[in-house]
Amino acid sequence: MNVIIDVNHPGHVHLFKNFAKMATKEGWKILFTAKDKEVTLDLLKADQLNYKCLGKHYTGKIGKIYSLFYHVFRLFWISLFFRTDVFLSHGSVPASWVSFLLRRKYISFEDTGNMEQIRLYKPFAHTIFTTESFKQNYGEIQVRYRGFHEIAYLHPNYFKPNKDIFNFLGINEGEKYFILRFVSWGASHDVGQKGLKDSDKEEIVQLLSQHGNVFISSEAALPDSLLKYKIKIPADKMHDALAFAHFFVGEGATMASECAMLGTPAVYINSMIAETIDEQQEYGLLYHFTTSNGVLNKIKELLDNTNLKRRVATKRRRLTL
Repeated sequence: MNVIIDVNHPGHVHLFKNFAKMATKEGWKILFTAKDKEVTLDLLKADQLNYKCLGKHYTGKIGKIYSLFYHVFRLFWISLFFRTDVFLSHGSVPASWVSFLLRRKYISFEDTGNMEQIRLYKPFAHTIFTTESFKQNYGEIQVRYRGFHEIAYLHPNYFKPNKDIFNFLGINEGEKYFILRFVSWGASHDVGQKGLKDSDKEEIVQLLSQHGNVFISSEAALPDSLLKYKIKIPADKMHDALAFAHFFVGEGATMASECAMLGTPAVYINSMIAETIDEQQEYGLLYHFTTSNGVLNKIKELLDNTNLKRRVATKRRRLTL
């Protein structure tokens, strides 16, 4: 069985990497295809996964249209020479189109509900896997499962956090720290969405810095006052950093969900509504705000909770047992 896994985002590498390793042990041939976007290629290299780069990541409307057709062209020829039997992805439009051209099966995982992408790939999908909490209905090709994507790579059976992260961060083991994540709002599903203003970010950092070390991971440009907190954490160390953080504050849904699976409390600020985030909030694993209103009060509440990590870790076990 020859399977191409087309990934659009660093989180998709994590989603499929354990499956790829298990399938390879069974004698399947697995090939990842990816754009040179963010740290996607770094993750593929770090996990020693077989991959082909489809080219650079383009932004802007014209750039995205050009990128779509160029990556379809590249993927078509790579797939032809690989003799692909099945295409697997998290909502990849190029993979769905190429699967149709080559008359192969296309299987997708979906948890964002971004209709501008779904309309383009759904007609060519054989199966679309979604969580039970996902509200959109894709008809008979939809298969619902109990769980979250992040469990596929952050379940205790697959991931053990490494305490060497404290050395990387330059702090003592067990010392309290906070991870903040700010996004660029350049993705297609970010159109019309919003998160924190610079003044909000400054207030949050001012508060947290009184209680521990603050580390900021940011795609967006930061105000000068916050540059000293910015840090580039290698892609293969990010989950270690999240696992030992006292809690997380940020605009990225993937990282907030990852914190939920790691037992790290998360304050997530994004105007986009996602069913998986809502379900994790119901479990008490994260706190979702669509605007900055109430964020500082929630952070103060978490800072006053002396058993915070232990309580969230207990709730997390309900998902991973």
